Amino acid sequence: MPAGRPYPVGGAISGTQPEPGLGARMATRKALLMCLGLPLFLVPGAQAESQAPPGCSSDLNPLYYNLCDRSGAWGIVLEAVAGAGVITTFVLTIILVASLPFVQDTKKRSLLGTQVFFLLGTLGLFCLVFACVVKPNFSTCAARRFLFGVLFAICFSCLVAHVFALNFLARKNHGPRGWVIFTVALLLSLVEVIINTEWLIITLVRGGGGGSPLGNGSAGWAAAAPCAIANMDFVMALIYVMLLLLGAFVGAWPALCGRFKRWRRHGAFVLFTTATSVAIWVVWIVMYTYGNEQRRSPTWDDPTLAIALAANAWAFVLFYVIPEVSQVTKASPEQSYQGDTYPTRGVGYETILKEQKGQSMFVENKAFSMDEPAS
Repeated sequence: MPAGRPYPVGGAISGTQPEPGLGARMATRKALLMCLGLPLFLVPGAQAESQAPPGCSSDLNPLYYNLCDRSGAWGIVLEAVAGAGVITTFVLTIILVASLPFVQDTKKRSLLGTQVFFLLGTLGLFCLVFACVVKPNFSTCAARRFLFGVLFAICFSCLVAHVFALNFLARKNHGPRGWVIFTVALLLSLVEVIINTEWLIITLVRGGGGGSPLGNGSAGWAAAAPCAIANMDFVMALIYVMLLLLGAFVGAWPALCGRFKRWRRHGAFVLFTTATSVAIWVVWIVMYTYGNEQRRSPTWDDPTLAIALAANAWAFVLFYVIPEVSQVTKASPEQSYQGDTYPTRGVGYETILKEQKGQSMFVENKAFSMDEPAS
């Protein structure tokens, strides 16, 4: 520094001198941020996203908020409907299995295995409703994509197998054996299992390929891969299930025209059930692929699937399972005719006493007639 030139005030170097008014501006900014942030703490619902909605506990996993959120009651309603369906289906399964020793008609007994298989599929549909109510993650999305088609395939395959047997019974009054009917239903269901397994594996591998922005081993890919599926692709993967539904619906019509009228009632049960299922499937597919997109409401995708599951499962219970359970222990007309023509003879203790009493009276009358004097 040249001699005779004074130092800056306070002994500070001119290059490090603070800008005039900087401290005042920083204090003003802090006060402004505090004023803007104050409403976030005063207004309800404007807090952090981790806050539990009304009706849910604060320590509950956010994944399950839809099960208890009172502001969006659709989850609670579907939870109650599905829970009632689980209990009803379980009770009907026990009743159907317990009625096996009381089934007099061997033709109806041959159908019990397939009907129990149908009930298990219906029970799975009610349970899958909960996977559609909770928020999507890797497990719930994988369960939806795989089990949605498989469980419906089980139910519709059982209806196809039942229709297959009814067409024989309505024309000849005798049909295939029980193990044949059950095998038909099982094989038709396994086709959908194979289709969904391949589809799930292929889409997961494709989602983790090199062209994906997320790598195959990344946590983001693991969480989003099963859920990263278009609505139209989800519906297209159910084409085989739709063919099973169509086959059961079409196959039930010839059973109504058979010579033996008592089997027409069972054909009517299947026909009404499949007709209701067709209506439900048309509504949910249109809503899922077109309605939600047009109304810009993707948040209604999960409720649409859950409502479709619950509605179709209850249609199975009300229009097919309960009528079939009510008819399973009724005797066939041939057995009723034989029972009227050849009444069963009692062999109990009272019958033996009556026979002995009749024989003793005959002996006493015979002895009395021998003791009478000749006139």
